Amino acid sequence: MNVSKKRTSTLKTNQDINYKDIDLLRKFISRQGKILPRRLTGLDSKQQKLISKAIKRARILSLLPFVNRDN
Repeated sequence: MNVSKKRTSTLKTNQDINYKDIDLLRKFISRQGKILPRRLTGLDSKQQKLISKAIKRARILSLLPFVNRDN
């Protein structure tokens, strides 16, 4: 009996996703620095693509690290 729990997104439907909003982007990155998949975040495909692009832009501009070496 495997009952899966529907994950709800932390984003609003019309919320802007900006690469400068580091606090928002950190919610979608694992402890190792990887981008979390849709099944864990509860985002739809359009939001996930926007989050991924924003995280990648923030990494290129050195706002976010590529790898978290604190472990």
